[in-house]
Amino acid sequence: MNDLRKTLEISTSPHIASGRSVEDIMRNVVWALLPATAFAIYAFGIGALLTLSVATLTCVATEHLLCRGGGRRSTVGDWSAVVTGLLYGLTLPPGLPLWMVVGGGVVALALGKYLFGGLGYNAFNPALVGRAFLQAAFPAAMTTWTPALAPERFQVLPSSTLTLPFMTPDYSLTAADGVTGATPLALMKFDQQPTGTYDLAFGFTGGSMGETCGVLILLGGIWLVARKMMNWRIPAAIFGTVIILSALFNGLDPARYPGPWFTLFSGGLMLGAVFMATDMVASPMTSLGVVIYGIVIGALIIVIRFWGGMPEGVMYAILLGNALSPHIDALTQPRVFGYKSGLKSERYHEDYRQ
Repeated sequence: MNDLRKTLEISTSPHIASGRSVEDIMRNVVWALLPATAFAIYAFGIGALLTLSVATLTCVATEHLLCRGGGRRSTVGDWSAVVTGLLYGLTLPPGLPLWMVVGGGVVALALGKYLFGGLGYNAFNPALVGRAFLQAAFPAAMTTWTPALAPERFQVLPSSTLTLPFMTPDYSLTAADGVTGATPLALMKFDQQPTGTYDLAFGFTGGSMGETCGVLILLGGIWLVARKMMNWRIPAAIFGTVIILSALFNGLDPARYPGPWFTLFSGGLMLGAVFMATDMVASPMTSLGVVIYGIVIGALIIVIRFWGGMPEGVMYAILLGNALSPHIDALTQPRVFGYKSGLKSERYHEDYRQ
């Protein structure tokens, strides 16, 4: 006689799995970043290709070595290190010396991710941790730019790229013709010289590699939102805050404060709002919390850009938002079902038992 007894398995929610793994999500983030990455290589040439490749390989190798050195299984197969490497590379100037690129990549993975316990435990976006280290350690190198769409960008490597460690870089584009260019944000902040919205939106300007072609970055974000792999409320709150505040101050003093479209498409705002502020680990979890988080980041960007000593503030705004994220979550937790307002939990349970 067949045994008709069956085992009833009881587990906590959720009971219905979506089928999306960490690997699947991270792989889709890489696909979403590829158009902007390809345009950065087109705009800055072989220097950008080499910098992005070294940044990505450094992050992947650092994660693998740290995992194996700590007696753990290597986690490079989940693609998170590739995402960090691409994002980190896109925050860098295309002519940055490669030894600096390697150093920042090691810091991004070792301090920004592994030190906190690995994927799922990082308090800050690892790519921005790496960039913040370089910004503090090598401010001159991180604020020296090569122009976009230079004629010889696919034939000649920027001479600063292969500078030996701790040597003074030569930031000339070629040996015969040295050219560096200020970013649109610097031109606007210090010289009140605006840049056309078309050039900003489609990437025909200098700056970090991720400051090019905001339209492609936005399309990548839409792809992830459509696949439900990104919380759209975060970039929407950042964009909305930036638009409202920049429109307000531009209306008060147009000569001093740029308008909303310039503010949106200049600098690293698009890349930061779409791909970095939305870090699933370092951002809040509640629906109200992510809106507050986005508003805080957007307001900080405006404050730093308009009144700070530096023309750009996206990196600092997101890192400060990451630091506030646990507190925002604590303040915006929904009320537990069955909780009676005005009574302490101990008293409530005591009344319930009676």
